[in-house]
Amino acid sequence: MEGIVVKGIGGFYYVKAEGQVIQCKARGIFKKDGIKIAIGDLVRIELNEGSDATITAIHERRNCFIRPPIANVDCFAVVMAAADPEPNLAIIDRFLVMAEKSNMDVILCINKVDIAKPEMINRLKNIYEDIYPMVFLNAKTGSGIDELKKLMTDKKCALAGPSGVGKSTILNALEPKVTVETGEISEKTKRGKHTTRHVEIFDTDFGALVFDTPGFTSFEILEAEEEELQQFYPEMLPYLGGCKYDNCRHIKEPECSVLEAVEDGAISQSRYNSYAEQYKEIKEKKKY
Repeated sequence: MEGIVVKGIGGFYYVKAEGQVIQCKARGIFKKDGIKIAIGDLVRIELNEGSDATITAIHERRNCFIRPPIANVDCFAVVMAAADPEPNLAIIDRFLVMAEKSNMDVILCINKVDIAKPEMINRLKNIYEDIYPMVFLNAKTGSGIDELKKLMTDKKCALAGPSGVGKSTILNALEPKVTVETGEISEKTKRGKHTTRHVEIFDTDFGALVFDTPGFTSFEILEAEEEELQQFYPEMLPYLGGCKYDNCRHIKEPECSVLEAVEDGAISQSRYNSYAEQYKEIKEKKKY
């Protein structure tokens, strides 16, 4: 029997197969071989006596992430709050690079627009609107949710973004029959309190499968070579190959077409700063 892993708790995995969700254990060989089952894995299961089953095989993955443990994601709906908390663009850009590296579609969701300053909304538009589809949301009232549904239809989508930006509220608005705990912003740290305790996939009535994942506040250094990084910033692509040096890394090199585009405003300074910081991290990591 074939199915998809939709949840994992306490050593059990819950696999949706043939219209039902079946509680499963994994074969011991997976642990022995160091293979961890991820939510979203397409698997083969064998029914045991009683109501349980065993996962006997994991099919080839389109992509896979360690934190959170999810696989076969078609699309990242990257969520940021326009206010409370203020957007951390460096973290958002890390999500976007991760999506690009994994060859996924991206939807950039700007939540809490009702309490945001117009200058912030305009700044976010200026940085991102020519790169990714953007949806402006007030998840509490449902404003913008229909537009988001259209972009997510028939895809396996992960809501990604720091804690406190409203991912659980968005999920509740996307699928009202799902009730996910939501949290408030800490007055002391101005960061969100984690409300999602485990990863789970939810069905929706508009044809999408949605991963609900714990919030993140940081990332490991990107597993990539420094020369790869430029490929994960779509706005840089038209300028690659136009530099004086073939091996230009767009940091301090003379006659660099990317740096000229930043100076001209064709590439935002914010996005370039994110690129330069990640480039530095990748290069430093290689020393150790």
